[in-house]
Amino acid sequence: MTVWDSLVGQASVVSTLQRAIAQTRHAMTHAWLFTGPPGSGRSVAARAFAAGLQCEQGGCGTCRSCTTVLAGTHPDITIVRTEQLSIGVDEVRSLVRRASMSPTSGRWQALIVEDADRVTERGADALLKAIEEPAHKTVWMLCAPTADDVVVTIRSRCRQVNLVTPSTAAVTTLLEAEGVPSEQAAFAARVSQGHIGRARAMATNPAAAQRRRDILQIPAKLGTLGGCLEAAAWAVTTAQEDAAAATTSLDAEERQKLSIALGMESGRSAPRGAVGQLRDLEEQQGLRAKRFVRDRLDSVLLELTGYYRDVLVVQTAAGVDLVNVDFSAAIGQAADTSTAQTTIRRLDAIVECRQALAANVAPQLAVEALMVSLA
Repeated sequence: MTVWDSLVGQASVVSTLQRAIAQTRHAMTHAWLFTGPPGSGRSVAARAFAAGLQCEQGGCGTCRSCTTVLAGTHPDITIVRTEQLSIGVDEVRSLVRRASMSPTSGRWQALIVEDADRVTERGADALLKAIEEPAHKTVWMLCAPTADDVVVTIRSRCRQVNLVTPSTAAVTTLLEAEGVPSEQAAFAARVSQGHIGRARAMATNPAAAQRRRDILQIPAKLGTLGGCLEAAAWAVTTAQEDAAAATTSLDAEERQKLSIALGMESGRSAPRGAVGQLRDLEEQQGLRAKRFVRDRLDSVLLELTGYYRDVLVVQTAAGVDLVNVDFSAAIGQAADTSTAQTTIRRLDAIVECRQALAANVAPQLAVEALMVSLA
Protein backbone atom coordinates (compact mmCIF):
# COMPACT_ATOMS: atom_id res chain seq x y z
CA MET A 1 0.00 0.00 0.00
CA THR A 2 1.56 3.30 -1.10
CA VAL A 3 1.05 6.75 0.39
CA TRP A 4 -1.22 7.57 -2.56
CA ASP A 5 -3.81 4.94 -1.71
CA SER A 6 -5.27 7.20 0.98
CA LEU A 7 -6.25 9.78 -1.64
CA VAL A 8 -9.72 8.60 -2.58
CA GLY A 9 -11.08 9.62 -5.98
CA GLN A 10 -8.19 12.00 -6.71
CA ALA A 11 -6.45 10.35 -9.67
CA SER A 12 -5.53 13.61 -11.41
CA VAL A 13 -4.10 15.07 -8.19
CA VAL A 14 -1.97 11.96 -7.62
CA SER A 15 -0.68 12.17 -11.19
CA THR A 16 0.27 15.84 -10.76
CA LEU A 17 2.13 15.24 -7.51
CA GLN A 18 3.94 12.18 -8.81
CA ARG A 19 5.19 14.15 -11.81
CA ALA A 20 6.53 16.80 -9.45
CA ILE A 21 8.32 14.18 -7.36
CA ALA A 22 9.86 12.75 -10.50
CA GLN A 23 11.29 16.23 -11.12
CA THR A 24 9.85 16.49 -14.60
CA ARG A 25 10.36 19.83 -16.34
CA HIS A 26 8.41 22.66 -14.66
CA ALA A 27 6.56 20.13 -12.50
CA MET A 28 8.18 20.92 -9.14
CA THR A 29 7.80 24.24 -7.39
CA HIS A 30 8.56 25.60 -3.94
CA ALA A 31 4.99 26.46 -2.88
CA TRP A 32 1.75 24.51 -3.27
CA LEU A 33 -1.85 25.33 -2.40
CA PHE A 34 -4.15 22.35 -1.85
CA THR A 35 -7.82 23.29 -2.12
CA GLY A 36 -11.02 21.26 -2.03
CA PRO A 37 -14.26 20.78 -0.11
CA PRO A 38 -14.20 19.55 3.51
CA GLY A 39 -13.42 15.86 3.71
CA SER A 40 -11.83 15.68 0.26
CA GLY A 41 -8.39 15.06 1.76
CA ARG A 42 -6.42 18.31 1.44
CA SER A 43 -4.10 17.61 4.36
CA VAL A 44 -3.92 13.94 3.40
CA ALA A 45 -2.70 14.96 -0.06
CA ALA A 46 -0.11 17.31 1.45
CA ARG A 47 1.25 14.60 3.73
CA ALA A 48 1.35 12.06 0.92
CA PHE A 49 3.23 14.57 -1.22
CA ALA A 50 5.69 15.26 1.60
CA ALA A 51 6.25 11.53 2.05
CA GLY A 52 6.75 11.07 -1.68
CA LEU A 53 9.35 13.83 -1.76
CA GLN A 54 11.35 12.19 1.02
CA CYS A 55 10.97 8.61 -0.25
CA GLU A 56 13.58 7.18 -2.62
CA GLN A 57 10.76 5.40 -4.45
CA GLY A 58 8.35 8.32 -4.61
CA GLY A 59 5.99 7.23 -1.84
CA CYS A 60 6.23 3.47 -1.34
CA GLY A 61 4.41 3.70 1.99
CA THR A 62 6.65 1.19 3.79
CA CYS A 63 10.11 2.77 4.10
CA ARG A 64 11.22 4.74 7.14
CA SER A 65 10.76 8.09 5.38
CA CYS A 66 7.16 7.32 4.42
CA THR A 67 6.15 5.91 7.79
CA THR A 68 7.69 8.75 9.80
CA VAL A 69 6.13 11.42 7.59
CA LEU A 70 2.68 9.86 7.86
CA ALA A 71 3.13 9.46 11.61
CA GLY A 72 4.15 13.11 11.95
CA THR A 73 7.60 12.34 13.38
CA HIS A 74 9.91 13.05 10.43
CA PRO A 75 12.47 15.70 11.47
CA ASP A 76 12.21 17.59 8.17
CA ILE A 77 8.42 17.77 8.02
CA THR A 78 6.62 20.45 10.03
CA ILE A 79 2.83 20.19 10.23
CA VAL A 80 0.82 23.13 11.52
CA ARG A 81 -2.83 22.78 12.47
CA THR A 82 -4.70 25.09 14.77
CA GLU A 83 -7.42 24.34 17.28
CA GLN A 84 -8.06 28.06 17.61
CA LEU A 85 -9.78 30.59 15.37
CA SER A 86 -6.63 31.81 13.65
CA ILE A 87 -2.90 31.33 13.10
CA GLY A 88 -1.07 34.43 14.34
CA VAL A 89 2.06 36.19 13.24
CA ASP A 90 4.24 34.69 15.98
CA GLU A 91 3.44 31.15 14.88
CA VAL A 92 4.09 32.06 11.24
CA ARG A 93 7.44 33.65 12.10
CA SER A 94 8.44 30.45 13.87
CA LEU A 95 7.59 28.56 10.68
CA VAL A 96 9.61 30.97 8.59
CA ARG A 97 12.65 30.40 10.79
CA ARG A 98 12.18 26.67 10.40
CA ALA A 99 11.90 27.05 6.62
CA SER A 100 15.30 28.70 6.44
CA MET A 101 17.02 25.54 7.70
CA SER A 102 18.47 22.85 5.48
CA PRO A 103 17.05 19.32 5.62
CA THR A 104 18.67 17.28 8.38
CA SER A 105 18.06 13.74 7.19
CA GLY A 106 15.63 13.93 4.29
CA ARG A 107 15.80 15.33 0.80
CA TRP A 108 13.44 18.27 1.44
CA GLN A 109 12.39 20.61 4.22
CA ALA A 110 8.58 20.62 3.99
CA LEU A 111 6.15 22.82 5.90
CA ILE A 112 2.46 21.87 5.84
CA VAL A 113 -0.08 24.47 6.99
CA GLU A 114 -3.39 22.62 7.26
CA ASP A 115 -5.48 25.73 7.94
CA ALA A 116 -3.92 28.35 5.69
CA ASP A 117 -7.27 30.11 5.47
CA ARG A 118 -6.95 30.93 9.19
CA VAL A 119 -3.65 32.81 8.88
CA THR A 120 -4.13 36.39 10.07
CA GLU A 121 -3.30 39.40 7.92
CA ARG A 122 -0.04 40.06 9.78
CA GLY A 123 0.78 36.37 9.59
CA ALA A 124 0.20 36.42 5.84
CA ASP A 125 2.65 39.31 5.48
CA ALA A 126 5.31 37.31 7.30
CA LEU A 127 4.57 34.20 5.22
CA LEU A 128 4.70 36.06 1.91
CA LYS A 129 8.37 36.97 2.33
CA ALA A 130 9.34 33.33 2.92
CA ILE A 131 7.39 32.13 -0.10
CA GLU A 132 8.81 34.85 -2.35
CA GLU A 133 12.40 33.99 -1.42
CA PRO A 134 12.39 30.28 -0.50
CA ALA A 135 15.40 28.51 0.88
CA HIS A 136 16.99 25.78 -1.23
CA LYS A 137 15.22 22.42 -0.90
CA THR A 138 12.33 23.96 1.07
CA VAL A 139 8.73 23.45 -0.02
CA TRP A 140 5.59 25.04 1.42
CA MET A 141 2.26 23.17 1.34
CA LEU A 142 -0.78 25.27 2.23
CA CYS A 143 -4.28 23.81 2.61
CA ALA A 144 -7.56 25.73 2.37
CA PRO A 145 -11.16 25.09 1.27
CA THR A 146 -10.84 27.42 -1.75
CA ALA A 147 -8.12 29.59 -3.28
CA ASP A 148 -10.19 32.68 -2.42
CA ASP A 149 -9.75 31.85 1.28
CA VAL A 150 -6.02 32.63 0.98
CA VAL A 151 -4.55 36.12 0.56
CA VAL A 152 -4.19 36.85 -3.15
CA THR A 153 -0.48 37.72 -2.91
CA ILE A 154 0.23 34.29 -1.42
CA ARG A 155 -1.98 32.18 -3.66
CA SER A 156 -0.53 33.87 -6.76
CA ARG A 157 2.87 32.47 -5.79
CA CYS A 158 1.65 28.92 -5.22
CA ARG A 159 0.87 26.13 -7.61
CA GLN A 160 -2.74 25.19 -7.00
CA VAL A 161 -3.95 21.61 -6.70
CA ASN A 162 -7.73 21.27 -6.49
CA LEU A 163 -9.21 18.15 -4.92
CA VAL A 164 -12.74 17.08 -5.74
CA THR A 165 -15.46 15.52 -3.62
CA PRO A 166 -14.94 11.73 -3.74
CA SER A 167 -17.76 9.74 -5.27
CA THR A 168 -20.04 7.61 -3.12
CA ALA A 169 -18.68 4.49 -4.81
CA ALA A 170 -15.08 5.48 -4.06
CA VAL A 171 -15.82 6.14 -0.38
CA THR A 172 -17.76 2.88 -0.14
CA THR A 173 -14.81 0.96 -1.55
CA LEU A 174 -12.48 2.62 0.96
CA LEU A 175 -14.70 1.70 3.92
CA GLU A 176 -15.06 -1.87 2.70
CA ALA A 177 -11.27 -2.11 2.45
CA GLU A 178 -11.11 -0.99 6.09
CA GLY A 179 -13.41 -3.85 7.14
CA VAL A 180 -16.81 -2.15 7.18
CA PRO A 181 -19.67 -4.42 5.94
CA SER A 182 -20.81 -3.52 2.42
CA GLU A 183 -24.33 -2.33 3.27
CA GLN A 184 -23.11 -0.24 6.19
CA ALA A 185 -20.30 1.18 4.08
CA ALA A 186 -22.68 2.18 1.28
CA PHE A 187 -25.04 3.90 3.74
CA ALA A 188 -22.22 5.81 5.48
CA ALA A 189 -20.71 6.88 2.17
CA ARG A 190 -24.04 8.20 0.90
CA VAL A 191 -25.07 10.19 3.99
CA SER A 192 -21.56 11.65 4.42
CA GLN A 193 -21.83 13.27 0.95
CA GLY A 194 -18.22 12.55 0.07
CA HIS A 195 -16.68 13.59 3.41
CA ILE A 196 -14.34 10.71 4.22
CA GLY A 197 -13.92 11.55 7.90
CA ARG A 198 -17.68 11.74 8.43
CA ALA A 199 -18.15 8.51 6.50
CA ARG A 200 -15.75 6.70 8.85
CA ALA A 201 -17.55 8.13 11.87
CA MET A 202 -20.98 7.13 10.55
CA ALA A 203 -19.75 3.62 9.82
CA THR A 204 -17.93 2.97 13.08
CA ASN A 205 -19.33 5.31 15.75
CA PRO A 206 -22.95 4.69 16.85
CA ALA A 207 -23.00 8.04 18.67
CA ALA A 208 -22.24 9.90 15.43
CA ALA A 209 -25.01 8.04 13.61
CA GLN A 210 -27.47 8.85 16.41
CA ARG A 211 -26.46 12.52 16.35
CA ARG A 212 -27.27 12.65 12.65
CA ARG A 213 -30.71 11.16 13.28
CA ASP A 214 -31.36 13.69 16.03
CA ILE A 215 -30.46 16.57 13.71
CA LEU A 216 -32.64 15.32 10.86
CA GLN A 217 -35.63 15.20 13.21
CA ILE A 218 -35.36 18.95 13.82
CA PRO A 219 -37.42 20.13 10.80
CA ALA A 220 -40.48 18.22 12.02
CA LYS A 221 -40.30 20.04 15.38
CA LEU A 222 -40.40 23.59 14.03
CA GLY A 223 -44.16 24.05 13.92
CA THR A 224 -44.23 26.62 16.75
CA LEU A 225 -41.97 29.35 18.07
CA GLY A 226 -41.42 27.28 21.17
CA GLY A 227 -40.32 24.35 19.04
CA CYS A 228 -37.85 26.58 17.18
CA LEU A 229 -36.31 27.90 20.38
CA GLU A 230 -36.14 24.41 21.87
CA ALA A 231 -34.38 23.05 18.77
CA ALA A 232 -31.90 25.93 18.81
CA ALA A 233 -31.20 25.42 22.51
CA TRP A 234 -30.59 21.70 21.94
CA ALA A 235 -28.15 22.33 19.08
CA VAL A 236 -26.13 24.97 20.95
CA THR A 237 -26.15 23.18 24.31
CA THR A 238 -25.07 19.91 22.72
CA ALA A 239 -22.22 21.66 20.92
CA GLN A 240 -21.09 23.32 24.15
CA GLU A 241 -21.25 20.04 26.06
CA ASP A 242 -19.19 18.34 23.37
CA ALA A 243 -16.66 21.15 23.53
CA ALA A 244 -16.40 20.85 27.31
CA ALA A 245 -15.98 17.08 27.11
CA ALA A 246 -13.21 17.44 24.53
CA THR A 247 -11.28 20.29 26.15
CA THR A 248 -11.75 20.20 29.94
CA SER A 249 -9.05 17.62 30.67
CA LEU A 250 -6.73 19.12 28.07
CA ASP A 251 -7.19 22.59 29.57
CA ALA A 252 -6.33 21.29 33.04
CA GLU A 253 -3.26 19.47 31.73
CA GLU A 254 -1.98 22.57 29.93
CA ARG A 255 -2.52 24.74 32.99
CA GLN A 256 -0.69 22.24 35.20
CA LYS A 257 2.27 22.11 32.81
CA LEU A 258 2.48 25.89 32.69
CA SER A 259 2.28 26.11 36.50
CA ILE A 260 5.16 23.64 36.81
CA ALA A 261 7.19 25.53 34.21
CA LEU A 262 6.61 28.77 36.18
CA GLY A 263 7.61 27.12 39.47
CA MET A 264 4.13 27.47 40.96
CA GLU A 265 3.67 23.84 42.02
CA SER A 266 3.29 22.85 45.71
CA GLY A 267 1.57 26.10 46.58
CA ARG A 268 4.49 28.38 45.75
CA SER A 269 3.68 32.00 45.02
CA ALA A 270 3.45 33.07 41.39
CA PRO A 271 6.60 34.69 39.97
CA ARG A 272 6.47 38.02 38.18
CA GLY A 273 4.70 37.73 34.84
CA ALA A 274 3.01 34.43 35.69
CA VAL A 275 -0.45 35.95 35.92
CA GLY A 276 -0.14 37.32 32.40
CA GLN A 277 1.00 33.98 31.02
CA LEU A 278 -1.86 32.16 32.73
CA ARG A 279 -4.29 34.72 31.36
CA ASP A 280 -2.91 34.22 27.86
CA LEU A 281 -3.30 30.46 28.21
CA GLU A 282 -6.91 30.82 29.33
CA GLU A 283 -7.60 33.10 26.39
CA GLN A 284 -6.17 30.57 23.94
CA GLN A 285 -8.16 27.78 25.55
CA GLY A 286 -11.31 29.87 25.25
CA LEU A 287 -10.66 30.38 21.55
CA ARG A 288 -10.15 26.65 21.11
CA ALA A 289 -13.47 25.88 22.80
CA LYS A 290 -15.16 28.54 20.67
CA ARG A 291 -13.88 26.96 17.49
CA PHE A 292 -14.99 23.51 18.66
CA VAL A 293 -18.52 24.82 19.27
CA ARG A 294 -18.55 26.47 15.87
CA ASP A 295 -17.39 23.28 14.16
CA ARG A 296 -20.07 21.24 15.94
CA LEU A 297 -22.77 23.69 14.87
CA ASP A 298 -21.42 23.60 11.33
CA SER A 299 -22.03 19.86 11.28
CA VAL A 300 -25.66 20.53 12.26
CA LEU A 301 -25.99 22.99 9.38
CA LEU A 302 -24.44 20.49 6.99
CA GLU A 303 -26.98 17.82 7.89
CA LEU A 304 -29.86 20.29 7.52
CA THR A 305 -28.51 21.34 4.14
CA GLY A 306 -28.59 17.71 3.00
CA TYR A 307 -32.15 17.35 4.30
CA TYR A 308 -33.51 20.37 2.42
CA ARG A 309 -31.52 19.41 -0.64
CA ASP A 310 -33.47 16.17 -0.64
CA VAL A 311 -36.74 18.08 -0.21
CA LEU A 312 -35.86 20.18 -3.25
CA VAL A 313 -34.99 17.06 -5.24
CA VAL A 314 -38.49 15.69 -4.61
CA GLN A 315 -40.20 19.00 -5.34
CA THR A 316 -38.41 19.51 -8.65
CA ALA A 317 -38.48 15.83 -9.69
CA ALA A 318 -34.76 16.14 -10.36
CA GLY A 319 -34.36 12.42 -10.87
CA VAL A 320 -31.31 12.05 -8.63
CA ASP A 321 -30.94 9.85 -5.57
CA LEU A 322 -31.76 11.15 -2.11
CA VAL A 323 -28.93 11.51 0.37
CA ASN A 324 -31.09 10.71 3.39
CA VAL A 325 -33.07 7.74 2.10
CA ASP A 326 -33.87 6.61 5.63
CA PHE A 327 -35.84 9.86 6.11
CA SER A 328 -37.66 9.65 2.79
CA ALA A 329 -41.13 9.71 4.42
CA ALA A 330 -40.44 12.95 6.32
CA ILE A 331 -38.78 14.44 3.26
CA GLY A 332 -41.77 13.58 1.09
CA GLN A 333 -44.16 15.15 3.58
CA ALA A 334 -42.03 18.32 3.75
CA ALA A 335 -42.00 18.47 -0.05
CA ASP A 336 -45.79 18.16 -0.23
CA THR A 337 -46.45 20.89 2.34
CA SER A 338 -44.13 23.55 0.91
CA THR A 339 -42.89 24.91 -2.41
CA ALA A 340 -39.51 24.79 -4.10
CA GLN A 341 -39.18 28.53 -3.55
CA THR A 342 -39.68 28.03 0.19
CA THR A 343 -37.07 25.30 0.27
CA ILE A 344 -34.57 27.53 -1.53
CA ARG A 345 -35.22 30.28 1.03
CA ARG A 346 -34.55 27.76 3.79
CA LEU A 347 -31.26 26.76 2.19
CA ASP A 348 -30.35 30.44 1.96
CA ALA A 349 -31.13 30.82 5.67
CA ILE A 350 -28.65 28.03 6.48
CA VAL A 351 -25.96 29.84 4.48
CA GLU A 352 -26.74 33.07 6.35
CA CYS A 353 -26.41 31.27 9.68
CA ARG A 354 -22.97 29.95 8.71
CA GLN A 355 -21.92 33.46 7.76
CA ALA A 356 -23.24 34.82 11.06
CA LEU A 357 -21.30 32.24 13.06
CA ALA A 358 -18.14 33.04 11.08
CA ALA A 359 -18.69 36.71 11.92
CA ASN A 360 -18.77 35.85 15.66
CA VAL A 361 -22.49 36.36 16.16
CA ALA A 362 -23.54 34.70 19.42
CA PRO A 363 -24.32 31.05 18.56
CA GLN A 364 -27.64 31.06 20.43
CA LEU A 365 -28.90 34.10 18.49
CA ALA A 366 -27.66 32.83 15.12
CA VAL A 367 -29.19 29.37 15.52
CA GLU A 368 -32.48 30.71 16.92
CA ALA A 369 -32.80 32.99 13.90
CA LEU A 370 -32.13 30.03 11.62
CA MET A 371 -34.77 27.80 13.22
CA VAL A 372 -37.41 30.54 12.93
CA SER A 373 -36.47 30.98 9.26
CA LEU A 374 -36.75 27.24 8.65
CA ALA A 375 -40.22 27.23 10.20
